[in-house]
Amino acid sequence: MSEAMLDKQRVAESFSRAAATYDHAAAFQRSAGNNLLARLPGDMRPNDIVDLGAGTGYFTRALAQRFAVPVVGLDLAEGMLRFARQCSGPEILNIHPRWVVADAEALPLRTGSQDLIFSSLAVQWCPDLACVLRDAWRAIRPGGCLAFNTLVDGTLFELQRAWQAVDGFVHVNRFMPENALRDLLGAAGFGSWHCEMETHVLHYAQLAELTRELKALGAHNLNVGRPGGLTGRTRLRALTQAYDTFRQTKGLPATYQVAQVLMFKEL
Repeated sequence: MSEAMLDKQRVAESFSRAAATYDHAAAFQRSAGNNLLARLPGDMRPNDIVDLGAGTGYFTRALAQRFAVPVVGLDLAEGMLRFARQCSGPEILNIHPRWVVADAEALPLRTGSQDLIFSSLAVQWCPDLACVLRDAWRAIRPGGCLAFNTLVDGTLFELQRAWQAVDGFVHVNRFMPENALRDLLGAAGFGSWHCEMETHVLHYAQLAELTRELKALGAHNLNVGRPGGLTGRTRLRALTQAYDTFRQTKGLPATYQVAQVLMFKEL
C-alpha cells in the first residue's frame, strides 16, 4: 500500500485497540501463518530470529517452540505487544520472547545479525514494501531467510464490489497486485526466492459477522478516501442486499488471496 493510501500511525492505533479481541477472531490468520511456518526448510537451524509484525505473539511463541531459541517480536502497535507480554509465560522451554516496538521500514537490527525474519500477514500494512525488503535484506546474515506472507489484490473482492454498488467511497483496504509484488521480490537483491499463492474462502451466515470480525482484528478500512462518520441504515441495507448476491450454499463468502514468500540471502 502507498503512503498516500494508508496512515501508518492509524494502523498502529487500530491494531492496538484490537489486541484483546484479535486472537478470538484470527482463525484464518493462524491458518495462513501456519502454512508459512510449514514452508520453512526442515534443515533450518536459526539462532537469531525476528517475528516481524508479531501482534499478540502467537507465531513468536511458535517459532521459539520450534527452534528452541529466544525470538524477538517486533510490532508497530504497542498495545499488541503489551498484550503479547501478558500472555507469555515460561512454558516455552523457559525461553522468553523479547518484545520491541518497531517500524518494519526502519528495523532496529544490526546489519547481518539475523538468521530468520518471519512475518505473517503484517507487511501489507506497510506503505513501502520495497523499503521493508531492503531493510530485511540488510539485517539478514548471508545464507539467512526472509519468510513472509501478505494479502494481495482480490482479497475481500466481494465486499469491495458490494460497496461499489452502494457509493463511490473507499470502504475496503486495497492490496498490491500479484505481478507488482513479484516485481518487488525480483528487485530486492536476494539470491533466490519463490512465491506461492493461496486462496482462502471463509463463509458467514450474515454480513454483520464478517464486519464484526474485521473490527475485532483491527483490519477494518484504513485507507485515505474512507467515508467519515457512521454508516446509515439505508446504506447498510443496500450493502447487505448487494453482498447477498454472492451468497453460496455455505453462506456469504469472503475471499483472501495470500502470497506465501521465502527469500534467501546469498552466502
